[in-house]
Amino acid sequence: MDHMASSGAGAETVEALMARGAAFLGSRYAILGGAMSWVSERNLVAALSNAGAFGVIACGAMMPERLAEEIEATKRLTSQPFGVNLITMHPRLLELVRVSLDAGVGHIVFAGGIPPGAAIKAAKEGGAKVICFAPALALAKKLVRSGADALVIEGSEAGGHIGPVSLTVLAQEILPYMRDVPVFVAGGIGRGEMLLSYLRMGAAGAQLGTRFVCAVESIAHPNFKKAFIRGAARDALPTTQLDPEFPVIPVRALQNAGGRRFIEHQADVIRRFRAGELTKESAQLDIEHFWAGALRRAVIDGDVENGSVMAGQSVGLVTREQPAAEIIEELLQQARVALMEMQARV
Repeated sequence: MDHMASSGAGAETVEALMARGAAFLGSRYAILGGAMSWVSERNLVAALSNAGAFGVIACGAMMPERLAEEIEATKRLTSQPFGVNLITMHPRLLELVRVSLDAGVGHIVFAGGIPPGAAIKAAKEGGAKVICFAPALALAKKLVRSGADALVIEGSEAGGHIGPVSLTVLAQEILPYMRDVPVFVAGGIGRGEMLLSYLRMGAAGAQLGTRFVCAVESIAHPNFKKAFIRGAARDALPTTQLDPEFPVIPVRALQNAGGRRFIEHQADVIRRFRAGELTKESAQLDIEHFWAGALRRAVIDGDVENGSVMAGQSVGLVTREQPAAEIIEELLQQARVALMEMQARV
């Protein structure tokens, strides 16, 4: 069915509902690619942008020279706009901002905490639009006052590092009250009907990560993709924390042998701390370092039993490998059909 089929005289269309978000991103559709370390690199980012969505490079732990290389390689694969996601606690954050600006990147996404004022200022003065993550309404307002041009509200259904609140609640807390800037929703979105419901609530668009891991263009190892295709929503669980004295940053991932070993490792480290063999600080570091390199082991090397298979709860909606453009068209078509059915009932 042609995408304009849903537009009767004066009828709302999915494109009209996401027009503000698409105009902000400079893309055809207001669908952002979630920045997933090792997965959101030149190939997937370019494929998403070429298909009318908005790809985002996951800088992660990349150093400035490496990021410059990735941006240039992405530009060789697409002439469409794309963004760069920077982790706020990166020791060379300001240099990464500069590299992005020098390469002409128009949108910088700051993730993993509240970005320092200097980083927001540098990005904006360099002509980029700034996107920040807002886990609560008060913080959303503060980030807009600090210069954020758009926000992403990400629910705990998402994969990787997560906050404690689901998107269904965050959307109700934030969307009705935050109209100054475009707000994109993220976490657990895998079908067009869900996308449509958030657009109708006032979201400018959505960010999806899990749904794109099994894109044909994604360089994730075949074992990693197989784990996603086999995985159900209930298999994607947050990291278990054994003792509140030793906090563990919650990460949502598919359960595997590595996760079971992490629980045993925590128990052993805590026992050694109680026995006076370790200081509290060294015990905490020991727990934090357990997963070092684990995401790369899973995504690139394909060790899905011992690596970290970060996945959102929408993993159950990933059933096969598909081209990125097909995934996007499927989402939009589901949204269009749902909207037409809604309009037919009126």
